[in-house]
Amino acid sequence: MIRKVKPEIRVVGFDDGTFSFSSKLEREKTILFGVVMKGSKEVVGAVSRWITVDGTDATEKLIDAVVNSRFKDLRVILLKGITYGGFNVVDLEALHCETGLPVIVVVRKRPDLKAMELALRKHFPDWEERVELLRKAPPLLEMIPGKLYVQAVGLEPETAFEVVKTTTRTGLIPEPLRLAHIVASAVMAGESTRE
Repeated sequence: MIRKVKPEIRVVGFDDGTFSFSSKLEREKTILFGVVMKGSKEVVGAVSRWITVDGTDATEKLIDAVVNSRFKDLRVILLKGITYGGFNVVDLEALHCETGLPVIVVVRKRPDLKAMELALRKHFPDWEERVELLRKAPPLLEMIPGKLYVQAVGLEPETAFEVVKTTTRTGLIPEPLRLAHIVASAVMAGESTRE
């Protein structure tokens, strides 16, 4: 439990690498990269795993990356969305329970859950399980009206907002997520892509 959000709170922020349409068809892999930081100032390490594009292994790989890392003083997991590698949907509750850490999802645009459900119904034989993971996720909270949304598991919304503020240096996105995006896209595409 987080009583007070300190400026040097240890967090890990994950983002995935880019992938092509053909990699979706072939169920190829993309990188899931995590940056470990003290607040928004100091990078202390990184973790990575490979996940299947449009697969079902994102939750398991996130758990493995956190539990089996050398970083035993982590306080929060930050995610840039609830889906990685296309529609590889994260089970937020399982991630929280298996790691013992609160999970905060940060997104800049409100996801269109109806459109996501339609796409899942159309393209995935296991669409019901994936839709269930989307539906059981906590409500999306508007942190900055029209600009930043947060979902939190394992901590109060006010504390989640404070963690996001504390770990953000410039712009709207927490620094660990911003850096994870840069590195993950560079690994897959040869250079970083725009956010």
